[in-house]
Amino acid sequence: MFYGKLFGWKIDKFPGPTTKPYWLINTGDDDPSRNGGMMERQFPNHTITNYIAVPSVDKAAAKVEKIGGKICMGKTVVPNMGYFVVCNDTENNQFALWEADERAK
Repeated sequence: MFYGKLFGWKIDKFPGPTTKPYWLINTGDDDPSRNGGMMERQFPNHTITNYIAVPSVDKAAAKVEKIGGKICMGKTVVPNMGYFVVCNDTENNQFALWEADERAK
């Protein structure tokens, strides 16, 4: 893949069940929060969504709404990995919150 060649990242297809193809990205850093994932475009104008690690997606999502942002997709589980919430900021830019939790079900 392009980014693997560009940055020397190890990119492997996600081994678990998914509804769409998904790849895990290992950047080679000892800090797992610097790793990531990538999926195929879901529609022609689909853009990159940056995920920001937070201690609690519930608390961070509540703050998003409190300061004028919007929740586009509520808390979603990624089994054995964690939870995410997709949001829009006050300028309508999409981003996601990520809470790592290996016990997520």
